[in-house]
Amino acid sequence: MSARHTQAAALDLHLHPKQGEALNTPATEVLYGGAAGGGKSHLMRVAAILWCAAISGLQVYLFRRIRGDLIKSHMEGPKGFRALLASWAAAGFVKVVEDEIRFWNGSKIYLCHCKDAKDVYKYQGAEIHVLLIDELTHFVEPMYRFLRSRVRMVGVKLPDWAKGRFPRIMCGANPGNIGHLFVKRMFVDSAEPMALRQMPPEEGGKIRQYIPALLEDNPSMAEDDPTYEHTLSGMGSPELVKAMRWGDWNVVQGAFFSNFDPRRHVVQPFQLPEHWLRFAAKDWGSASPGCVQWWAVASDQVTVDGLLGQKITIPRGALVCYREWYIASPDGRGLKLPNATIAAGIKEREKGERIAYRVLDPACFATHGGPSIAEDMARAGVHFRPADNTRVAARGGTISGPISGWAQINSRLVGNADGHPMIFFSVAARDLLRTLPVMMHDSAHPEDIDSSQEDHAVDCCRYATNSRPWLQDAPTAALPKKDYSAYGDTDREAEDSWRTA
Repeated sequence: MSARHTQAAALDLHLHPKQGEALNTPATEVLYGGAAGGGKSHLMRVAAILWCAAISGLQVYLFRRIRGDLIKSHMEGPKGFRALLASWAAAGFVKVVEDEIRFWNGSKIYLCHCKDAKDVYKYQGAEIHVLLIDELTHFVEPMYRFLRSRVRMVGVKLPDWAKGRFPRIMCGANPGNIGHLFVKRMFVDSAEPMALRQMPPEEGGKIRQYIPALLEDNPSMAEDDPTYEHTLSGMGSPELVKAMRWGDWNVVQGAFFSNFDPRRHVVQPFQLPEHWLRFAAKDWGSASPGCVQWWAVASDQVTVDGLLGQKITIPRGALVCYREWYIASPDGRGLKLPNATIAAGIKEREKGERIAYRVLDPACFATHGGPSIAEDMARAGVHFRPADNTRVAARGGTISGPISGWAQINSRLVGNADGHPMIFFSVAARDLLRTLPVMMHDSAHPEDIDSSQEDHAVDCCRYATNSRPWLQDAPTAALPKKDYSAYGDTDREAEDSWRTA
């Protein structure tokens, strides 16, 4: 491109200082964002244009989950690609062909979308030099990991300034939505903001960095829409304001368990009374995480210390999750432990305790031509009975047919007529407390949880609560005895002798 042509077709690609830091960072896997209005989408467009102009043959892939959102956000409007590149297009330096932008030097920007998780496989053969993902929290973790695996660069001649900085990934996100947990875990929780971290090969091997951005980091928004700050501050929900105005990753708008309140439901570890019935629940996992939780049923009312040292009343009949074993690697993947190893781990953690019964996902009782998972565990001395894995039950309920599924958890979170919750969680239940507050509704079935999330500990909690049905307005009553003979449950006598309301 000649100097004369460049001057005639100059572009306005202004970035603010925080956006400039993200553009020029040596990190090769970056999350930019947090608060709404921080300028993440504009940053991605400008970065894509500058890098394509500077590096011949560069292949940039820009993703959003929904194609309609992709076109509206990045192609159309006064700051979309068409407007930004209008002078270069008129001069013949670039050509926009449907969802592809072709540069004079062979570089290309591909506008891509992945509505369904399986859509990532359309890009299995792609060689992505720069991966840009707008609204990363709209994606689920397997989608991100797969697309990241396509980021590679072969045979591209890089200028000196670009060596070691490409191939690279830049993502933008606000708190919330189905990918909230994995984005928070990968980028936000594991290091201080702006810190550079060399990730191990199993985590992609790139230099990772979280660059938080606020509305104040994008003065252009105030110029374009002076009322935008008021719009964010007036969203109504305090949680949504914290998330969208201030980029707070510790709150989630639209959470499924909106009645959960750590000030009411989380307790410090305390000495459980010996006479309280104790039981265990397990959600199976091999390649994905597994979870075991130990629960106690309060047979009398006690007062204990809450999360902040305040006094909390645990009423008779309430459930307390007092221990948890989350069987996963630090990056959230399953450990693929043998059944006997898991059984040994359970026995070690239960040493000295009297466990009345254990419940396990019914799928683990299927034989498929050989011993079931439950049989393997029983041979190792750990007996389970099939859990009630109901997710969504009919409305209402009676003592003979109580509500179950997620409604059972929610009803216990709300609590009894005296205002006391009927379910509590020790701070030791770290992964249940990490995941339960951020579970989101399934968009197709709002009464259910979106199962594409990291829901292993929450499923385990559901098995536990389904095993001790409770109705808010029901009188105290003993649960009906069950016939466990088909499952070889040698602990049924213990449960019957310890059974409480």
